[in-house]
Amino acid sequence: MEHTQRKEQLAWFIPLRLATFVILFAVVVLWMGNPKFLHLPFFSYAVFTLVFTLFLAFDKKQRYKQITQLIVALHFIFELITETGIIYATGQINSPFSALYLLTIVSSAMTYRLFGTLVLATLSSAVYAATIWLGISQAGSADFSIASLQFILKLPDRIFYSVFLHILMFYLTAFMSGYLAERLRKQGLQLADTSQALRRAKLETDDILLHLNSGLLTIDAEGHIVFFNRTAERILGYREEEVKGRLCEKVFADRMPNLATCLMDGIRSREAHIRREIEITTPTGAKIPIGLSISILTGENYSARGVIPIFSDLTEAKILEVKMRTADRLAAIGELSAAIAHEIRNPLTAISGSVEVLNKDLQLTGENQRLMELIVKESHRLSKILSEFLHYTKIDRPVYVNVDLCHAISDTLQILYHHESFHPTVRVTFESFNPVVYVVGDEDLVKQLLLNLAVNACEALGEKGGEIRFILTPGSDEEHVTLMIEDNGPGIPEQVQKKIFQPFYSTKKLGTGLGLAIVHRICTSLKLNIRVISSPGAGTMFEIHFRTFAQDYPDGGAQQQDFPHSVHI
Repeated sequence: MEHTQRKEQLAWFIPLRLATFVILFAVVVLWMGNPKFLHLPFFSYAVFTLVFTLFLAFDKKQRYKQITQLIVALHFIFELITETGIIYATGQINSPFSALYLLTIVSSAMTYRLFGTLVLATLSSAVYAATIWLGISQAGSADFSIASLQFILKLPDRIFYSVFLHILMFYLTAFMSGYLAERLRKQGLQLADTSQALRRAKLETDDILLHLNSGLLTIDAEGHIVFFNRTAERILGYREEEVKGRLCEKVFADRMPNLATCLMDGIRSREAHIRREIEITTPTGAKIPIGLSISILTGENYSARGVIPIFSDLTEAKILEVKMRTADRLAAIGELSAAIAHEIRNPLTAISGSVEVLNKDLQLTGENQRLMELIVKESHRLSKILSEFLHYTKIDRPVYVNVDLCHAISDTLQILYHHESFHPTVRVTFESFNPVVYVVGDEDLVKQLLLNLAVNACEALGEKGGEIRFILTPGSDEEHVTLMIEDNGPGIPEQVQKKIFQPFYSTKKLGTGLGLAIVHRICTSLKLNIRVISSPGAGTMFEIHFRTFAQDYPDGGAQQQDFPHSVHI
């Protein structure tokens, strides 16, 4: 601010000082013929004029502020000496150049304000009175002595009042110019503060509008686009420089006539529209829905100056709405299915138990024996499906604790070793970057998650066997670890990978289609990220990212750089 004010002062001060120098140069050189007694004062004045002009022009950062002030002060002093010499040589009391003092006093107000102009007026008054006194004393051969007041008392009234009026004029000019300069300085400071505040407010407002998450346009009363923010560019597919200043009706007529119609209706009717949904076409030809609100931009006397449309892309909202409806529908179906499954399970248990008793008591042979074994087998399979389905529906609110993932994996492998899907031809290994790794989760759900993935891998390998690897590695940051469960089985085709987490979808003859669905449900409940990497003939890997905290590790996590620890079954 001070730098700007200084530039404004120099814009007036330097030309005014140069104009004063030109006037004195014309008087001394052209009018007076450059008298000898003014050679030294005028030469010094000219030198200081050049020096102070160079200093003021090039010392914009005020590195030599004190030197500049000294040069300016000496410039004013030599200017007063030159003006005094001019007045003395051109008639003293009758000199027409006494007004030169006024130029000096007025121009000093730009630098020294009120106090400086009063000081300069005092110096001007003193040298002017001394010049008149000296001229009269020499003309009348009087004794020019300060101690002698006789000469002053004998001055004619005309001369006394002339000197008095000149001095009064000097002080009045000094006071008025100094006062006005002070007022201008204060108003300049206030104006600079106000301008800076307005610029800051404009920048902040423009920045806010430019980076809104919603698209925003400003359209004047004739339909010309005035403002076009970045979100509007992204949604509508236009650049601001392409559409600014153009009629919105012509800009949007080709790809989004509905939007052009809504905007022009708002301009013509001057009525705001709270919310409406329209469809637009993107540059790629895709149809997307947008939610549009139109506000009226009013000016003085509540006259309409244009409209402000605000809109947003509803594509994700529509997808989320469909998902919410699907989730609500599935939830209702799930609750109904769980209730039905529970009601079926009770009589099924009685039927299954009764059939087993009959199978033991009755001595059946042939076809009857085969049918009885089929009934028992299918009863067990149906009971298993109902149990897994009920377990799937109960996964809802986990109890979060610190779970030792290494210990949970070891327990899971021991269970897997005695599971019916496990074959002696299957080799299972576990590798961890740390023997103790704590993660956040529900211990029972974590074990169920690990067991289902391990059983799925065993079933994929089948009787031919193969290798299943549990690999625990640090995550991308200190708050996550990554568990990879991979096998060297036949792999999963790409078209099947999209469906493996759907309930009751299975490619196995005896599969229930709930194993991986339960895995996905557990990961969703525990907020775990899971992904599948597989291709036919290259095996399958499930990658799960667990949340953890470094302070939960023994010794503050200092052992995370240890060599891998392996457990083999």
